Amino acid sequence: MKSPSVFKSLDTLLLSLSAVLSMLGLFFIFEASSGESYQLVGHQYHFLRQQAISFGVGMVALIGAVVVPLSFWKKTAVWWFGLGLFMLVLVLIPGFGVELNGARRWFVVQGRAFQPVEFFKFALVLFSSWWMSKEPRVKTFLLFTTIFSGLVLLQPDMGSLLILLWISFSMFFLAGVKMLALGGLGAAGGLLLLLLILTSSYRFERLSTYFNPSADPLGSGFHVRQITLALANGGWFGRGIGNSQQKYAYIPEASSDSIFAIVAEELGFVGALVIVGLLVGYLLTIYKISTHLEERSFAQLVVLGIFMWLSGQVLLNLSAVVVLVPLTGLPLPFFSSGGTSLIMTLLATGVCLRIYREQLTSHSPTRRRKVQ
Repeated sequence: MKSPSVFKSLDTLLLSLSAVLSMLGLFFIFEASSGESYQLVGHQYHFLRQQAISFGVGMVALIGAVVVPLSFWKKTAVWWFGLGLFMLVLVLIPGFGVELNGARRWFVVQGRAFQPVEFFKFALVLFSSWWMSKEPRVKTFLLFTTIFSGLVLLQPDMGSLLILLWISFSMFFLAGVKMLALGGLGAAGGLLLLLLILTSSYRFERLSTYFNPSADPLGSGFHVRQITLALANGGWFGRGIGNSQQKYAYIPEASSDSIFAIVAEELGFVGALVIVGLLVGYLLTIYKISTHLEERSFAQLVVLGIFMWLSGQVLLNLSAVVVLVPLTGLPLPFFSSGGTSLIMTLLATGVCLRIYREQLTSHSPTRRRKVQ
């Protein structure tokens, strides 16, 4: 571990990037959803207002996480994991979960949707960090991975499952598990996912559309074609703020998982690159904090788990938008509409800031004098 002077710029940097990305996210949600919002409720601000409320809740969560000591999360990690599993079960029960477009992934509380799997991503990071900082065993890993995988598949939500498996396998590797065991588990998991795709009509259709979107341009290929048109229309410097054409019902639910296509259409390649740079800067700041923590400690595994979770989600979302992978339905952190995702992202940021604060305090000269 290095001296606390290395940390001094990371605190302000992480907060600043979080604030900038949140504000940009709110702005582009308004940009992307204004037409859809007007059609839905008669004014342009419905989705913006929903996301602004979530941002307020997320900031409260961030501040709370900065105040709460890391020891609290360590002591309660199993309980959060258990609560997350309970909610994944509860959302599948008619009368509790809400079904939309054939999927059962949400609760509605006080007229607002809550997506349990977004909470479970955070809970999985905490539980994996607690368990893997001890002595991780392959059998235990397979047990809890199988349980949550089955529950998420029943929703069904393949995109979220990919992120959850990415978190689990990457943290298993970071905990020092032998590559041979990890490789075997990865190969078995990959074959199982392929089998699930081939035996599910809608998943197979999505994969087929990815390889040949022009086969059904007004049906299954419509979404992909409209995204690529938005990217092409943006060119180098974009059509200008507010001038997107694809947001007017051409891209379904443009403010959700495909919002980056609207960003690229209005800002162009150069502007989109700046947005990507801000996201990368945010993620690298989190990673930088992890490099100054005790190796394979609970604190380091939590920060690395948050890094793997958010970086994996950013990478998969952007890859789908530029048609490198099939559409997954995953939200882009800070940008996609969906209050649960934003709240959990800000909560995770607060946990990283708390770990930063504890690390800085433990290495301050005053603290060392007291210990001596």
